[in-house]
Amino acid sequence: QVQLVESGGGLVQAGGSLRLSCAASGRTFGGYAMGWFRQPPGKEREFVAAIRWSGGTTYYADAVKGRFTISRENAKNTVYLQMNGLKPEETAVYYCAAANFMVVLTRAHQYDYWGQGTQVTVSS
Repeated sequence: QVQLVESGGGLVQAGGSLRLSCAASGRTFGGYAMGWFRQPPGKEREFVAAIRWSGGTTYYADAVKGRFTISRENAKNTVYLQMNGLKPEETAVYYCAAANFMVVLTRAHQYDYWGQGTQVTVSS
């Protein structure tokens, strides 16, 4: 049973930073793709960033390139999302996802496992 637990969300002013964490458990994640998605109020879930657990290949949505960084710490089975320069329109529930697949994935339906989400609120 794969479990993903996000943490690190909260309230931040525009231009501020937050670091989200996703602790993964239940199996070995060496061959997995990991991703971060977000769902703003009243909108659909959207891709933010993805990483291959092995090798560390990363991919970002255009809207966050240069401001967000996805990384992983193998020893802790944890994936991070460092978010800098946050904007009010990036207020959303942020979700961590995992897929048993060897390449980075950018579509929600490609992922097999999801965390419960963590709320990020950016005030103007």
